[in-house]
Amino acid sequence: MPSLTLPPEAPSLADAVALAVREGIAAGELLPETTYSVYQLADLLGVSRSPVREGMLRLAEAGLVEIRRNRGFRVLPPRACDIEEIVEIRLALEPAAARKAALHGSAEQHAAIRAALDAMAVADEASFWPADRALHDLLLRAAGNTRAAAIVAQLRSTTALLGPPTTASGRTLAEIHAEHEPVVTAVLARDGAAAEAAMRAHLEATGALLVAHLAGR
Repeated sequence: MPSLTLPPEAPSLADAVALAVREGIAAGELLPETTYSVYQLADLLGVSRSPVREGMLRLAEAGLVEIRRNRGFRVLPPRACDIEEIVEIRLALEPAAARKAALHGSAEQHAAIRAALDAMAVADEASFWPADRALHDLLLRAAGNTRAAAIVAQLRSTTALLGPPTTASGRTLAEIHAEHEPVVTAVLARDGAAAEAAMRAHLEATGALLVAHLAGR
């Protein structure tokens, strides 16, 4: 029988189920192309069927499982092309948003962006990623792109389900923070072209590491 563990830090039970299954797939506990029932997974994790179904829907959106009607779900191996697609979408949205945030963001919005970068500088592993997400969200919203902010938030959630963060490839939190510094510096200087270029460089570097890690797994 597979061995799965619910992560205690997950924000909801459905999130915990999704993360437990993702880790089970990565560890080889749940085998690709194998079908598992919702009942079986609920018993393994000691939870009810409702959070299992919700967690599986999230994993299906990420492309890690295939829902099989009246049978459960089939495990699919994570694919590098899924990360590539997500990065392409983010590249279509976020560099242009960084330019707009630089040119049109208010002084209050710029101050919040600076504060978010400062929070990243002193964050530990647990608090770094929420601060990272907050910074990207603030940049998108400073550009007036609330719909894009929602899309990017969903894409980042999907990326997290597909595999570990880039720190698993040896990238340090300090290095990730340093990649955001030129973005924020350009935004605060109202240099749209530099903000766009810096955001593009950051996303391309992140995407390359994520794809390399997943392809080499």
